[in-house]
Amino acid sequence: MVMINKNDVIQGKVIDLTHEGHGVIKLDRYPIFVPNVLIDEEIEFKIIKVKKNFAIGKLLKVLKQSTQRVTPPCIYYWKCGGCQLQHMSYEAQLKMKKQQVVNLFHKKVKFDQTVIHDTIGMEHPWQYRNKSQLPVGKDKNNKTIMGYYRQRSHDIIDMDSCLIQDEKQQELMNDIKQWLNELKVSIYNEKNKKGLLRHVVIRTSHYTNEIMVIFVTNGSKFKEVETLVHRLTQKYLDITSIKQNINNSHSNVIMGEQSVTLYGKDKITDQLSETIFEISDQSFYQINSIQTEKLYQKAIDYAQLSGNEIVLDTYCGIGTIGLYMAPVAKHVYGVEIVPSAIQDAKQNALINHFDNTTFECGKAEEVIIDWKQKGIEPDVVMVDPPRKGCDQVFIETLLELAPKRIVYISCNPSTQQRDAQLLANLYNLKEITPVDMFPHTTHIETVALFERKYCNQNHLS
Repeated sequence: MVMINKNDVIQGKVIDLTHEGHGVIKLDRYPIFVPNVLIDEEIEFKIIKVKKNFAIGKLLKVLKQSTQRVTPPCIYYWKCGGCQLQHMSYEAQLKMKKQQVVNLFHKKVKFDQTVIHDTIGMEHPWQYRNKSQLPVGKDKNNKTIMGYYRQRSHDIIDMDSCLIQDEKQQELMNDIKQWLNELKVSIYNEKNKKGLLRHVVIRTSHYTNEIMVIFVTNGSKFKEVETLVHRLTQKYLDITSIKQNINNSHSNVIMGEQSVTLYGKDKITDQLSETIFEISDQSFYQINSIQTEKLYQKAIDYAQLSGNEIVLDTYCGIGTIGLYMAPVAKHVYGVEIVPSAIQDAKQNALINHFDNTTFECGKAEEVIIDWKQKGIEPDVVMVDPPRKGCDQVFIETLLELAPKRIVYISCNPSTQQRDAQLLANLYNLKEITPVDMFPHTTHIETVALFERKYCNQNHLS
């Protein structure tokens, strides 16, 4: 076995990338992970951490450069934790993300027959975020700063621009930061849990150009807020809503449960294709509107809807996927455990004049069994769970329900792979399409089609 010590300087060749985009170098089968490198590069690196089964290195020098290496356009890239892949050409990013899915489904487990398509990317993979959550802090000179966290820390990098956020969000960020300094607004200190303003959250609607600004505060008293509202609304005529969210939990959770509307409407409006959605400060709504349309269209393709199908949308949130499918389905049933999301889903159905939708609040595994007992049996089930994937009880319920097709959208392919194995006795995993929802980051979204092995449900024993 090769002996490696902390602070050793070593040269090696990158043979692979991890799901985090870190390069893999092997010395006598012992893996060393080094960020910011590409496959086939020869590099010099310093060992910064040694474990029994692996080590972590820090890049010192690229000795032989990959043709896929590019200069990151963002001046904060090497410090900021928001992006991880700007040093890689966009073409290479899409290939890497597909390879992640191939590794999980073809190599780790044997879904050999599953077709894995190329990653669906963006024509212009910049300025795509419709929501920015910006922590606010103070620098050593007691000046208010705003930006994203440094890699693997809660140190705020004071930023004037972010190339993946909407341009309007950048302008707002800089103006708000300046005004916070001028007005000497109290800023929350994470260490001593004192101070007022914690985050500024900005939501922009892609198609309607509406803007929502949310001030997240540690307490309700905010004496400078009237001045801030006045300045914002005078300069930015697209601002539709300004809210204060109160979060005194002293945790890493960004937003609290209580919100107050300071100006304008409670919600902003956006649309995906022809479907309109009202979005509140707390609503889950996909960050990248352009790619969401591609993702949902692929889900519709997989659902194979002719207008006669019953669709069940589990984990339905504010109804985005279900309502997107409603024009081409007989009826859409949606279930979600968050009561406010269900109210939003019902409202969004009304706005779009859909009379073929039903939304119910509760645990998916309980509600869908209740529906089954009432004779409601879906042809297609849509699944879009959080990162942890589906829980065991839900999977068992899904198997009992035995729809013809399951369309499974995932923001974490590793938990999707785990769930696919649980479905494998009754379902063929036909194909997977990765969609790049977050260019220049290591995140990848996938949509997968499962088809029931037997047409006759009596065979499902």
